This record gives sequence, structure tokens and C-alpha cells, in this order.
Amino acid sequence: MRILITGTSQGIGRAIADLFLEKGHEVNGLDRNEGTIVHERYRHFVCDIRDKDNLPDVRDADVLINNAGTQNEDDIDINLKALIYVTEKYGVRPGVRSILNIGSASAHTGSEFPEYCASKGGVVAYTKNVALRVARFGATCNSLDPGGVTTPLNACVMEDPELWSQIMDETPLKRWASPQEIAQWAYFLTVVNTFCTGQSIVVDGGESINSHFVWPETC
Repeated sequence: MRILITGTSQGIGRAIADLFLEKGHEVNGLDRNEGTIVHERYRHFVCDIRDKDNLPDVRDADVLINNAGTQNEDDIDINLKALIYVTEKYGVRPGVRSILNIGSASAHTGSEFPEYCASKGGVVAYTKNVALRVARFGATCNSLDPGGVTTPLNACVMEDPELWSQIMDETPLKRWASPQEIAQWAYFLTVVNTFCTGQSIVVDGGESINSHFVWPETC
């Protein structure tokens, strides 16, 4: 299949691209940074996905994965508006098989920077909108909403022992996901899955369900 992924130069996007290439698919990547993947079935386009009038001419993708995103840097424009531009150009059309938006567990908990949470909350709502519209093509659209992932974007907390200890206290599985684990979910939701649509799948090691039950030992 022909796969189009945004944000493939590092982190989750790079891991997703690597997995699809490993599975034998053709992958096109969009990123504002130079490409880091060298493979005969990979093409890289350097572009700013906010510039909707100059998005590259990439035709007939079977699967669209909106991964590109940022934190505390034009969050609404990059994480939400640009995702909409890309989806409307490449995804909402006959022939598409599936669309996946990489969201965030913060869309469900509100536990990050205000504009970041708002941008990812918008992704959840827009995912449902797209799912309704592409259903007529027999296609699915879901969002995959990770919690902590061990990517370069998160290095500032991963390398701080005190902060990392606090984060692990909030994470029942006591670790973060690797980009490769998130890539496996992306593959499942776009290739294996054919019936789940309009849903937001939280993959966060249990952080969003963590609660501190207050009750006396004897009552």
C-alpha cells in the first residue's frame, strides 16, 4: 500500500515509517526537517504543513497518518489547523483506506500546556468529523492518543531524575512507551483494523486512569 506520514524525521513518525517499510509498503514522508530515512521505497518531502497552498503533490495514498506535531510552539496552527489542511488535501477522497491522527492523552485529561491540550482536544473532535465523512468510501478514521513516549521532544524530563521520578509515580506501568510500540498501534489501527472508526485510543501506560483513592484502613 501507499502510505503518507507527516513528521517522519524523528520520534514516533520515524518509527511508524520504519515499520511500514519493514512490512513492504511504499512510504512518503512530509517534514519541515531533512529526511533521515534512506530506503528504496521511501520518498521525503521537506515542507511546512502549515503552508496549505504549497503542500507537495502526493497522490492516491491508501493510508494517511497525521503525526507531525509540536509542544509549546504554535500548537493550534501545527497540531490542529495543519492536520486539517493535510487531511482535507490527501485523506478525504475516494480510494482512501484509513486515516490516523496522532493525538495525545492530554486531550482527555487536560494535563499539559493550555494550547497543547486545546489543539489535541480539537484533533479528537475533528477525527469524529472525518470518520463520518469518509465512511461513505468504506474508510476508517481514528486517533491514537499516547501518553509519555521516549522521544527527543521529551528529553528535558527524561534526563531530569527528580522529574522522572515524579512522572513514574503517576504511571502505573512505571515506564513510557517506545516510539516502536506506538508504531505497532498505528499499524494495527490503519491496516489490521477495518471496522473501528471515529474512536480515540488512549495508550498511556495507565496514567489517565490513575487515581488516589482516599479511605481509612478500617471503617
